[in-house]
Amino acid sequence: MVDDDPILREFAAANLKSEKVSVVTAADGSEALHLLSRLEFDIALVDLDMPVMDGFELMGIVRADPALTHLPIVVATGRDDMESVDKAYAGGATSFVVKPLNWRLIEHQLSYVLRASREEALVRRTLKTLQQKNTAHREVIDRTLKRLERAAEQYPSGELKELAFELTAAVEMVNRL
Repeated sequence: MVDDDPILREFAAANLKSEKVSVVTAADGSEALHLLSRLEFDIALVDLDMPVMDGFELMGIVRADPALTHLPIVVATGRDDMESVDKAYAGGATSFVVKPLNWRLIEHQLSYVLRASREEALVRRTLKTLQQKNTAHREVIDRTLKRLERAAEQYPSGELKELAFELTAAVEMVNRL
């Protein structure tokens, strides 16, 4: 919880902490950034209006950092004007809630955002694995194609050349996907 209001930070710690959830608080974006660089977090609940470094600046730095770019950020602010909402989402907010906070609803919203973030991380890992497998398959196909082309040059039978041509066309089609 990143908020310059010490009472709100205490409420957050008291209301969100459980056997499965630990709560770390920071008084401003600068302090939060320091904690983010030292500890690992699953989610951040961030106020927009704070001294030293506000929530907008914090979100910009977090989103620019490859190690933190996917950290879910729930903005909790007294601002409810559309300009602030739009600016927060444009700056990297995952979700947005308006103060005064209903801690029961916040707990559910944080759980939902965290669950969605974990699913997204699984999709990113799966995509990366599929891309790696795809790269490996393309390398095997390319090597096989080169061997086939060399064989077609050495043994100029029409059938071998036709097969090399068909395989080349198939590889080019797959590469366009």
